[in-house]
Amino acid sequence: MKNPVPQAASLLLEKLMLLVNVRPLPAGSGGEPPPAAPGYYDTSCFKRGDLLEVPRTLFIHFGIYLGENRVAHLMPDILPAFTGDRRQIQQVVTNKRLILGVITKTASIRVDTVEDFAYGGSILVNHMDRLFEDQVLSSEEAAHRAEKLVGATAYSLLWNNCEHFVTYCRYGAPVSFQTDKFCETVKMIIRDQRSVLASVLVGLASIVCLGLAPSTTLPTIFIPFFLWMAG
Repeated sequence: MKNPVPQAASLLLEKLMLLVNVRPLPAGSGGEPPPAAPGYYDTSCFKRGDLLEVPRTLFIHFGIYLGENRVAHLMPDILPAFTGDRRQIQQVVTNKRLILGVITKTASIRVDTVEDFAYGGSILVNHMDRLFEDQVLSSEEAAHRAEKLVGATAYSLLWNNCEHFVTYCRYGAPVSFQTDKFCETVKMIIRDQRSVLASVLVGLASIVCLGLAPSTTLPTIFIPFFLWMAG
């Protein structure tokens, strides 16, 4: 029988990361903000197989440049679970589709224009190469891997996100540094006995995120969760 405590901790972390992965809408907007106009980005400096990063407020989105203003990137999306219509799926992913995709652990590796991928943010090129030194694959191999994986896929904020996708394509190993950093930060907060308030808030978040009544959550999830994280 699997230990429910690590599973509960994993679920809690995924719920917390969901809160920082939603793209914020501009004030007063009833829908998705429009992406940058075509030609907004100078793609002449991009090469096929480049790893592109778009820093957001609380996270980073990643993609692999395929050439001709096309970027392959992994996005949580509920739509591929209900339809195979490429015209519908290829439309810009809304927050509703993204959130439902995270909850149901469904996603797609899709090809979008640089403008749709970056969504108005600044772009860093091959910024992660310094972390992998001699592990960088050839540009064509990176692009080929990305193209081969295009389509519906499973999704996990912790174990299979956009960073796992690009690091596999360009470096041959699926890793996510921002996920590791997030998990370590949460563990440090919980391990610090002086952070009583933070621990209480995380515990309350577990009750809300896991959808359990306090009477059942506290003895079965809340206390073992902190013991496991502190271990």
